[in-house]
Amino acid sequence: MGSQQILKISPFASSRIAVFNSIPRRFSSSKPAIDLLFKPHLQPLSVQPTANSISLSSFGGSIHISKKGIKSGVVAMAASGSAQKSEEEWRAILSPEQFRILRQKGTEYPGTGEYDKFYGEGVYNCAGCGTPLYRSYTKFNSGCGWPAFYEGIPGAINRTPDPDGRRTEITCAACGGHLGHVFKGEKFPTPTDERHCVNSISLKFTPAN
Repeated sequence: MGSQQILKISPFASSRIAVFNSIPRRFSSSKPAIDLLFKPHLQPLSVQPTANSISLSSFGGSIHISKKGIKSGVVAMAASGSAQKSEEEWRAILSPEQFRILRQKGTEYPGTGEYDKFYGEGVYNCAGCGTPLYRSYTKFNSGCGWPAFYEGIPGAINRTPDPDGRRTEITCAACGGHLGHVFKGEKFPTPTDERHCVNSISLKFTPAN
């Protein structure tokens, strides 16, 4: 292996669930230190198992956040554009509905997606190429009828303004698969004030180990 090193870290070393029963007026939260593990340049870190739970009830709503840590695993992210295929190849490996949404930029009907009201702990990957896109603790209930996340894994998602300038499309950085759209400034009680509105069929959930 020469001078190369293999760093074993868990992609599930930190996961939280944030469920908003109603919309509070303000929200403050700090990202867990484990977020450093998802930086583009990995650094050797020592992670000890942790477990805590925080419950907040104020400003007309309730929030529950849980976090768990484990010792080891492997973090891997596909490089930008590394999973490109021809349209014929995509048709062969995707279902007709997956192809319509991921490759033809379609939209599933609101309230029908598998992950709309799902809040398991783990990672949401691209349904086309398997690239990790979102951590479960960034998912929240926006009431829009589609899965909503307040941020993606750094480097995993590309943003492209629509030609009319009204919306910003989000796609998988590795394969270009259509995910949905991102909206800002809607005053949701999240750390970023962003809503990644994503089609369930564009995602594949992997539960925490």
